[in-house]
Amino acid sequence: MKLFRIPTLFLLALPLSAAPLASAVGDEKPADTTRNFMQQLNDGFERIFEKVAPAVVVIESSRKPTADDKSEMEGFDFFLQNPNGHDEDSANPFKLPAPSGQSQGSGFIVRADGYIFTNNHVVEGADKLDVKLKDGRHFSAKLVGADDKSDIAVLKIDATGLPTAELGDSDAVRVGQLVASIGIPFKLDYSFTCGWVSAKGRSGLTNTTYEDYIQTDSFVNPGDSGGPVLDIDGKVIGMNTLINGVGRKLTFAIPSNQIKEIGYQLIATGKVVHPWLGIGIYTLGDDPTLSEMIKGIDHGVVVRSIEGGAPAYKSELRVTDVITQVDGKEVKTARELQREILKKKVGQNVELTVWRGNGSMKIAVATGELPSDLTKVTNVLPKKNSAEIKSELYGLQVQDVSKELAESLRLKSPHGAIVTNVEPNSPAAIAGIRREDLISEVDSKPVADAASLKALMEKREAGKGMLLFIDRKGQKTYAVLKPEK
Repeated sequence: MKLFRIPTLFLLALPLSAAPLASAVGDEKPADTTRNFMQQLNDGFERIFEKVAPAVVVIESSRKPTADDKSEMEGFDFFLQNPNGHDEDSANPFKLPAPSGQSQGSGFIVRADGYIFTNNHVVEGADKLDVKLKDGRHFSAKLVGADDKSDIAVLKIDATGLPTAELGDSDAVRVGQLVASIGIPFKLDYSFTCGWVSAKGRSGLTNTTYEDYIQTDSFVNPGDSGGPVLDIDGKVIGMNTLINGVGRKLTFAIPSNQIKEIGYQLIATGKVVHPWLGIGIYTLGDDPTLSEMIKGIDHGVVVRSIEGGAPAYKSELRVTDVITQVDGKEVKTARELQREILKKKVGQNVELTVWRGNGSMKIAVATGELPSDLTKVTNVLPKKNSAEIKSELYGLQVQDVSKELAESLRLKSPHGAIVTNVEPNSPAAIAGIRREDLISEVDSKPVADAASLKALMEKREAGKGMLLFIDRKGQKTYAVLKPEK
């Protein structure tokens, strides 16, 4: 009986063109019923492939070799690389493309006039791009635009009347539902695999800025990057982008709703403009040390840092604020907050509900455009002077902020205490405090100079930690300083 459980579960998700099963089961033998289940499952997958495969393309990219071509990938392997030998002793069986600089990936046509969606990493750095269709035709392709923050790119070939893949609604995807993938693994044309959605909202896997991956358990291999992940109706609900090792059935796809938003921006303008607040965030509870100091709230998103000159820097938002709502919509995790901000337009006013101290308040912030490269203020190491004070208890060495130093560090006011040294393995070092940090507050009490910082530290109740507000090279952040045990 165990052999029949999987086909039965598959039927719960597959569309059946035959008459309702309930009317037929009583007239059939168990073996016949099981065969019907398997036949419908088989027919369903065949229809998906026949419907979508003509819209899937092979993308061949060529580039000049670099010195990095001989290095190995680490962690999650991008799909674009081809197998270049298999080292059984290596945790990563795939290397970067061979010195020839040629690699192969997948993509799918979304407009009949030749627009193709794929991964940025499939086409990044390519000097020449060629596209092959399932009917055997070859085309030279041009890069319309690419976004490295989401790993999405758009190509264009000179053709009309092409078959297209239909984009579905990834927000409607549910864990456990059946999915299929079409790609070009190992330079073997048009491979079809199936599996199921095993998780949603996966993030923190790469250095990509915007991660909201759909995790699937299906066999997807190098070369399948940029290929579609399909629901049982043949609609694209994701784009394959990452695998964790070959043959492990742990794969990750970019959701179709994100592909729509970014892909069609690239078609329209050739670039993507991302809304941005300029804050570093994490889910309340991920940092137990700070969570112990925040009372009266259980869920929300903690502001860990604020970038200098960012929209949030110009608002009343402060580090350690806990954001609970965006325009009245509740957010409990960092990912939920990020998704809400990404829905906004650049320059749009956003109302954040935050928890600060013992109460809730509203803060208005206008979104900005995410810069391609955040410019950091280069601090000048302060010179030791007579105002320097050393706290043996915490391992900190600080000094007053002179007018000249404030100007060189681009500080708004010459108030606070500059850290000139942090003793290794001290409480200050453990808290992550660095040289050149400007300490502006201790437990929300302002620090005027080095002497006031020392006084506030000495007044702290024995055995209790303290919250330091820090300006770090133009970025606002904080540190939780705990005394030595």
